[in-house]
Amino acid sequence: MLIHVTSADFQEKVLNADKPVLVDFWASWCGPCRMLGPVLEKIGESSKGFDVAKINVDEEQALAAQYQIMSIPTVLLFQGGKVVAQSVGAVPEQTLRDLVRTHTGITE
Repeated sequence: MLIHVTSADFQEKVLNADKPVLVDFWASWCGPCRMLGPVLEKIGESSKGFDVAKINVDEEQALAAQYQIMSIPTVLLFQGGKVVAQSVGAVPEQTLRDLVRTHTGITE
């Protein structure tokens, strides 16, 4: 499932989630972010054991600073309220699926 997250619901939807969450830090003006967007939507639609979340860094600067997001897109994988993996830049779909599988064991 693809969800949009703000600082108001980050704790509930990401940190307290009962399954892993792949979180995309992005911005509308970012070309590589726009390339990665459809990939994440596809993963979010087909994912069974984890969620995919999007956080707009322009609207949620405090969250971006908290997780030291220096480049976008940055995708962080949260499990049990902690960051367990990250990917920076526009990457192929399989790279993100491999990241999830490697760190959670979820194969879809």
